[in-house]
Amino acid sequence: MARLALLSVSNKTGLIDLARSLVEEFGFDLISSGGTAKAIKDAGLPVTKVADYTGSPEILGGRVKTLHPRIHGGILARRDVPDDLSDLASNEIRPIDLVVVNLYPFEETTARPGVTLAEAVEQIDIGGPAMLRAASKNFAHLTVLCDPAQYHDYLQQLRQNNGEASLEFRQKCALKGFLHTSSYDQAIASYLSQQSATESTSTEKFTLSGKQLQALRYGENPHQSAGWYETGNTPTGWAAATKLQGKELSYNNLVDLEAARRIISEFPDTPAAAILKHTNPCGTALGSNLNEAYQKAFNADATSAFGGIVALNRPIDAATASELTKTFLECVVAPGCDEDAQTILAAKSKVRVLILPDLSSGPKETVKAIAGGFLVQAADDIIADTSQWQFVSDRQPTQTELEELLFAWKVCKHVKSNAIVVSSDRTTLGVGAGQMNRVGSVKLALEQAGDKAKGAILASDGFFPFDDSVRTAAAAGISAIVQPGGSLRDADSIKAANELGLVMVFTGVRHFLH
Repeated sequence: MARLALLSVSNKTGLIDLARSLVEEFGFDLISSGGTAKAIKDAGLPVTKVADYTGSPEILGGRVKTLHPRIHGGILARRDVPDDLSDLASNEIRPIDLVVVNLYPFEETTARPGVTLAEAVEQIDIGGPAMLRAASKNFAHLTVLCDPAQYHDYLQQLRQNNGEASLEFRQKCALKGFLHTSSYDQAIASYLSQQSATESTSTEKFTLSGKQLQALRYGENPHQSAGWYETGNTPTGWAAATKLQGKELSYNNLVDLEAARRIISEFPDTPAAAILKHTNPCGTALGSNLNEAYQKAFNADATSAFGGIVALNRPIDAATASELTKTFLECVVAPGCDEDAQTILAAKSKVRVLILPDLSSGPKETVKAIAGGFLVQAADDIIADTSQWQFVSDRQPTQTELEELLFAWKVCKHVKSNAIVVSSDRTTLGVGAGQMNRVGSVKLALEQAGDKAKGAILASDGFFPFDDSVRTAAAAGISAIVQPGGSLRDADSIKAANELGLVMVFTGVRHFLH
């Protein structure tokens, strides 16, 4: 008797070529359902509809069609168990040797603007996951394929092994089947959790799964293995970015690029540039145009900019491209790139240039692994609102000072704690990052700013526990300070600011970044 293959796919890429090879090259009989059966029939290939094979019509508008003993018996039967074979014979069920199934486009549907809950629910596949799980469970006796990318390898297995797929290959396909259904269920649970008032980070279960997009050369160091995974079936974020040129992206590149995306997304309305090293901004600036913004950011710390990651919030033009080629850079990301700019950048062919049109969209949660589990928190994506700030000093900020305070505060949010940022003219002058005490960060930022600190702004991601940093800042010429407030000694800091003629602003929000 001919072998039997069940084909039921939403994504019909490669379907006809696979079906033709199965029938003409290897003598399979085909059973199929719905649109898959129609596509195979229209291609002139013999196929039996599932309803005709089972003797049961599709019901409930297609919600029930493959949930039948003749389907699942044929999939789950163990060919080396006599009782299983007896059950097949007595119920006139043929064993199924190949199951080719991929699932309803749930994630694609929910990604559409304005999709309703009812529309999303109709894209929750039931029969598909049931067949995938059954076939994956019984990999010892059949093959399951859930991705068009597997079709070629399967046919090669048949050609090289006298019409059979090896046990090792079948087990590998089974693993992919279970990963596929797991990812699918996670997408549904994630979507439904977003529809409720309960935040996903407070649910009893939090699942995370992804598909490997690329095996990376190594992780943070050469002795650490690493991989790049994407979540969901539709590429988003960095998986959807276009690389115009440059070497392969590394683990550290991707970590830095994400940090760069987060900081540049703070400035959607004005041309902005940020240069990062080891996830910390060494130069960030706004300008009247992109070239001006980049040059200001570069000159803020030209030494640290060497080998840096550059994020730009406007398409790269020729003038900016010319400046970018004047120093060694690891990566550049922008929402677009002019043709002339591409030609100029090509002279530095090793520089990785990426186009990410949507720089603002990022993950809603952050996840960190710890021994025995992991931590999940909501992303720190709160938008700074100066109307909620407290102006606690006698001297009130001018409009210009307030705008500078907001700029420095936004940058400080993306500096490793303890974080201090000194800025002027919407340009960072000094950055103190990751020190074990805030006094040390203040000194580093002020030393880097030098004489330019006179009349500048200072931002701190956490409160000042003592007034010493206020006095140090004033001695360097700082005119205004923005900090969260909330220390038991806030009064001391306010008193020092008043004595020294400084503006002191409390945001009421802390931005620790560990």
